[in-house]
Amino acid sequence: MSATNKTRTYKYYDFVMVAFVTVLVCSNLIGPAKISQINAPFFGTLTFGAGVLFFPISFVFGDILTEVYGYARSRRVIWTGFAALAFASFMAWMIVALPPAPFWHNQQAYEVAFGSAWRVSLAGLVAFAAGEFVNSVVLAKMKVWTQGRWLWTRTIGSTIFGEGVDSIIFYPLAFYGTGIIPDDKLPLVVLAQFIAKVGVEVLLTPLTYKIVNFLKKAENEDFYDTNTNFNPFSLEAK
Repeated sequence: MSATNKTRTYKYYDFVMVAFVTVLVCSNLIGPAKISQINAPFFGTLTFGAGVLFFPISFVFGDILTEVYGYARSRRVIWTGFAALAFASFMAWMIVALPPAPFWHNQQAYEVAFGSAWRVSLAGLVAFAAGEFVNSVVLAKMKVWTQGRWLWTRTIGSTIFGEGVDSIIFYPLAFYGTGIIPDDKLPLVVLAQFIAKVGVEVLLTPLTYKIVNFLKKAENEDFYDTNTNFNPFSLEAK
């Protein structure tokens, strides 16, 4: 079990980082524009933003990164994801704002798909950073407390805190006072999205176990954050 990973190089770290960033950008850029509704057994009619099905996967990758490579390495990936999401949001805003050619008649559809207001984009960035860092810190601390046992308790436990922070920040910051979602309905929306996101994490727990076990063996790494600097603004890999 590793106590420091400052000088280590890894075979799969970059691949996990790319997967994390890809899921993050796609779920935030493609998913939010579509509202879905399904009839679920026992629960009745469920209405949700389509992105909620995929955004929690970024937290799964965050769990994997912290569990295998440690908080410091995960922190670098979180900031990489933040930069990618910020650029994607800026690019979408810029392209939507460009005047369309007179013969191109798809501007309205394009605005619906990619024209998130600056307030929604900003809320998404703030909520993502806060939620991911809380998720990573909680998992790293719980791993030390549990001495590496009961992986499911820290993947689910960290997600409860991380997704809770993400949902509590995003929806009020993005929609309070806008009329898009009635203010008195915001707590219900936050709760529904939180339950859905944690539910995805629970369902993916067996897959998380398989990936974590594979990476620990392949990388010969099982990092414990016993002497880690948890400052979220540091980019040091230690």
